[in-house]
Amino acid sequence: MAEKRTTKRTWENAVIKDKSIRVKFWLGPKNGKFTPRFDFNPVVSSISFVLILAFVLWCVLATDHATDSFGSAKSWITDCFTWLYVGSQDFWALVIIIIYFSKYGNMKLGKDDEEPEYNDASWFAMLFACGVGVGLFFYGVAEPIWHYTGANRYSADKYMADNELAQKAMNLTFFHWGIHAWIVYVVVGLLLAFTTYRKGMKMTMKSCFYPLLGDRIFGWIGDFIDILSVITTLFGVCTSLGLGVMQINAGLHYVNESIEENTTNQVIIIWCITFIATCSTVSGVGMGIRRLSELCFSIGMFLMMAVLFLEDSWYILNLFTQSIGYYIQWIIQLGFHCDAFEMASPSYGGKTEIGLGSAAMSSRDRAFDDGTSDGPSDWMDGWTIFYWGWWISWSPFVGMFIAQISRGRTIRQFINGTMTAPVLYSMIWFSIFGGAALLEERQASAPDQNLCCVDWNTANVDRFMNDSYIIDNKAAILAETDYTKWGVMCAYAKGTDDSCTDCELHWMSMFSTNFSSSGSLEDFMTYIKDKRYRYGMYNEDESHVRLSCLGTTSMWFAMMNTYGDLGYFLCVVSMAAIILYFVTSSDSGSLIIDILAANGNSNPPRLQRVFWALCEGATATALLVAGGTDALGALQTVSIITGLPYTIILCFLCISLWRALAMECGDIDPYGNDFRVSVIDPIASYCSGLVARIH
Repeated sequence: MAEKRTTKRTWENAVIKDKSIRVKFWLGPKNGKFTPRFDFNPVVSSISFVLILAFVLWCVLATDHATDSFGSAKSWITDCFTWLYVGSQDFWALVIIIIYFSKYGNMKLGKDDEEPEYNDASWFAMLFACGVGVGLFFYGVAEPIWHYTGANRYSADKYMADNELAQKAMNLTFFHWGIHAWIVYVVVGLLLAFTTYRKGMKMTMKSCFYPLLGDRIFGWIGDFIDILSVITTLFGVCTSLGLGVMQINAGLHYVNESIEENTTNQVIIIWCITFIATCSTVSGVGMGIRRLSELCFSIGMFLMMAVLFLEDSWYILNLFTQSIGYYIQWIIQLGFHCDAFEMASPSYGGKTEIGLGSAAMSSRDRAFDDGTSDGPSDWMDGWTIFYWGWWISWSPFVGMFIAQISRGRTIRQFINGTMTAPVLYSMIWFSIFGGAALLEERQASAPDQNLCCVDWNTANVDRFMNDSYIIDNKAAILAETDYTKWGVMCAYAKGTDDSCTDCELHWMSMFSTNFSSSGSLEDFMTYIKDKRYRYGMYNEDESHVRLSCLGTTSMWFAMMNTYGDLGYFLCVVSMAAIILYFVTSSDSGSLIIDILAANGNSNPPRLQRVFWALCEGATATALLVAGGTDALGALQTVSIITGLPYTIILCFLCISLWRALAMECGDIDPYGNDFRVSVIDPIASYCSGLVARIH
């Protein structure tokens, strides 16, 4: 017994010495003020860089092959591992809930008498800005609209009331950005903060596995974990950077149509902001990231309050309260839903004849006009699996960052801060912006507005002008003032053989009577080329817009534009916020990657930070180039791919977390026979203790 007590004191008081491979040198006088210095793990840094370089070259030199491979990998992972992505999130949430209510919740992340380094306001701002900032702008308006108007398992039910469908859209959005989104950050950040501030270990991902592997983390196993963490973090950050740069490009195009939305401009934006982020990176957390985070958070609050009071405030408050109830009611079902039937095979529950005995099946008459009766089989990989992969790929970065700023807090405070407050804030955000977007879409869909998705583009209008038949009969055709005879224009403008829809004829009529003195077809075509994507989607004074007609990157700015004279101002402020969030994510991401590659050195050399910031820019560029017109799909795919192996890592990390806490409290002898920890031990141990207390 005496030996065990000594062992316990050794674990409690020991500072575990780092034994990792390390290279440290100066290019010049050791103490020179401007002497470049280097301090890194050569195995982790070199292998990570080679893999990143190979990926970038593959995307740039074999773009078509990379694009095809992305699509195949995304489909394969979704088909085979949806159960793992979905089930693991629920397991992590259960472990954290148990720890929160256990005796371990009062344990300090640091010495027992330490106080938090940052005040609550600064701490929360940094948590939020580096966790979800860019994504909230990208999906704040777009996601509820997509779930409301797009194909999914809810819209497949043609008997579902429109109000209920709108609520389902909000519920899915809450689910993707709620507890399940933040739970992975809690797991990683909590164990990192514990091993670093309570056990004196270096802040690197391999330290999380010391309670399971001991000194073996200082060999190839630990290097493998850190290499995987560097790669995963880089691609997770680049996904956010890619989304951010696409939206910045859309915003610039929206306020100045001469700036086109294309890959070239997006690459230019990436490198401009990478330069700014690099400058911020070398200033460190205390100066750069902290101040940027506080500024981003303040701008976000301003935009929220502006939209809340510009919109029907009572409606938004009702929606928030109502959506919280729906979320609580449906979280268990949504948390375990895998779209099993949708991905397995068609249900043949619609109008399609399927051979003998099909009469009973087809008579169910559940299909829409396109013949489908169920949600699409690929919905899961475009939404839930993408989000889970995205959150997981961000977990080394965000987990390490929040651990770095959370010293001195108790475990229960840490869980509250990283899971409760940000989740509530995200729900408020989507209730305001998503709720306003749903209201706008519903109002713009009213019959008296006659707004529709007109797919007319400048290239097809030019093709119409250069058609030989039009040229030969130009005078008569282009001078025609009877809009009912302009139908020939529709087929050319849309690039199809379709005739004009009622909505298109309505807008032709409006132009003929309101916008032109002559009302000729030629004037109408000039108007279309000037208006471009806005034609047909906006009403006359642009106070209403069919958001569902626009791309994801444009929806935010289109909604801001509906607020009259304030619209342009809100667009500019939104652009500034997105750029700042972009810089903050790149800034903190490159710093965390450098810390991982430097064996957990919390203040790595500045040249190394610049190097990893440039790697981020190069990788984001490669993804956009490989994705081409489907850049969003490429960004989603890389998150799903890199998140898969890390899902397995995080499952073992949960066991390591429980073991570390149990050893710290003396519940497990770190050198005894209790080293082997069952997967269900965190749950079983808690339940056994609960039963014992009841008896």
